[in-house]
Amino acid sequence: MGQDKIQKLPKESSAEMRFLVMPEHTNPQNSIFGGVVMSWIDMAAAMVAERHSGRPVVTVHVDDISFKAPIKIGDHVLVKASVNYVGRTSMLVGVKVIAENPFTGISRHTTTAYLTFVALDDIGRPISICKLVPETEAEKRRYIQGEKRMLEVKKRNAEKLKEDEKLKG
Repeated sequence: MGQDKIQKLPKESSAEMRFLVMPEHTNPQNSIFGGVVMSWIDMAAAMVAERHSGRPVVTVHVDDISFKAPIKIGDHVLVKASVNYVGRTSMLVGVKVIAENPFTGISRHTTTAYLTFVALDDIGRPISICKLVPETEAEKRRYIQGEKRMLEVKKRNAEKLKEDEKLKG
């Protein structure tokens, strides 16, 4: 087991990170590059996965990243991440990005993403991790949705593998 605990609550590993959007983060329209947002998302999600598993982790899948609104230069950005679902060795981490105009105080939900991580043992092989015990109604809803999302990803990957094998054929 990656840790001494056999189960954890989502709040025990969730994380929030804050960033200020600077000129080097933006394109000529003074909006943030999507790749910058994706790197912040991956960083926050990886930290949450490591906190949950107590082990090093690797990103194995990024699913359904949605850019809902632009983030502008000078905005304050809040990246919120939490484990939504846990399998035997993998975790689905949900990330929500919120941008705030520091002068008006207006906040807007700008990006959502779901990332799957696998915890690794000391020689880089997948290792079993502790279970997730959702407490709140929102956590329970995210857990159920996360389980469905993970099953859909596994199904798509299996179908893609079959297609690839046919092409090699």
